[in-house]
Amino acid sequence: MIVVFDAELWVWDARRGETWTFVSLPIDVSEEIREITAGPRRGFGAVRVQVTIGLSKWRTSIFPDSKRGAYVLPVKKTVRKAEGLDESDVAKVTVELIEL
Repeated sequence: MIVVFDAELWVWDARRGETWTFVSLPIDVSEEIREITAGPRRGFGAVRVQVTIGLSKWRTSIFPDSKRGAYVLPVKKTVRKAEGLDESDVAKVTVELIEL
């Protein structure tokens, strides 16, 4: 499964001092991922993915966020810097599930 979407970068309030920055996957896509990956998952319900934003490509995990009702994707500082992204910017994100 590969999805492409635009998403706003946001900072996790609980860890503001550490600037954990995320984007949220669309709710309909999140629901589809939950269906595809139903059953036991690794820590926190994580799903392994390959991500592309701009020219940056990396592997990481997405995590379910019950508050948002969607999976969230951490966007590491090196990617934000390389792509010139800050909190509240909108990025075109490609997510490919690599573990089903």
